[in-house]
Amino acid sequence: GLSEEKSVIHANEDFDGTWPFAAHYFEGRGFRQHYVDEGLRDTGETFLLLHGEPTWGYIFRRLIPALAQRGRVVVPDHMGFGKSETPQDRAYSLREHTENLAALVESLGLEGITLVTHDWGGPIGGQFTLRTPSRVKRTVLMDTFMKAMLTPENAPLQPGTSTRWMKFIRSEHFEPVMSHLGETILSVMHKIGLNRTEIVDDTWLRAFGGPFPTTRECKGALQFPRNLLLPNTWEYMHEGEAIPGALDALASKPSMLIIGADDDTTTVEGAIWMFKALWPDGPTAIIAGAHHFVTEDAPETVLALIETFVQSNP
Repeated sequence: GLSEEKSVIHANEDFDGTWPFAAHYFEGRGFRQHYVDEGLRDTGETFLLLHGEPTWGYIFRRLIPALAQRGRVVVPDHMGFGKSETPQDRAYSLREHTENLAALVESLGLEGITLVTHDWGGPIGGQFTLRTPSRVKRTVLMDTFMKAMLTPENAPLQPGTSTRWMKFIRSEHFEPVMSHLGETILSVMHKIGLNRTEIVDDTWLRAFGGPFPTTRECKGALQFPRNLLLPNTWEYMHEGEAIPGALDALASKPSMLIIGADDDTTTVEGAIWMFKALWPDGPTAIIAGAHHFVTEDAPETVLALIETFVQSNP
């Protein structure tokens, strides 16, 4: 049956009008998964926006209204994030998150998807596409990757492994800081990469810290970084890439990479290297003055890039 815990943010919480989107819930995977479902249904365009660590759909708040004028916009919160529940009996593995997404997409019957992915949204969206390529039309990668090249074995190939963030994950500070995200959210997001601290106010802190009132609710956010170091993450990615024809199908989709010039968590070199391995001719946009959280640092630029990309790849 469904777990007893409910999501900690009320369904109607709009964070002082900055999140004016109706809440929807999907319970097909045994927990309450929140998503927003906005925009026009009859244009043939569907945008599926996937957040990463330690955020939720709120990170796309400035993209949703404009994309909703072009098509249907679905923004799920991964299990353990945002307005979704944080069941205590799950592993929060890449496989689970991907299977949660696949079940949601199937229940909504989404087709012709433009995947817009940030951070862990990239591997989740990539694995979803490898397994259900017919549903995805284009992909947009923001400060992320979809191909399994960043593994503990070949980590030296990836400049990102020397970052402050990877050092932090391996340090004794990781557990105490990440177990109290309600209080530490700003310092954690700053550590991962946020330039525009002038946008941070009480509403911002409530929105990003609100999902994590106690250590219990931090379970998903604690696990994402650990997944980088777990062999089963990379085994699952390689399993997806080994499906006959799947990698070719992913590589054949129009795709673009957007990355903050100051991103030293994914790293510009690493992200471009991993992107070009799949899409040697795919466009890459490096945004000056932006760090890892590009939709916080440069939302207008990100939106313009996505709209241009969609128009030039009908």
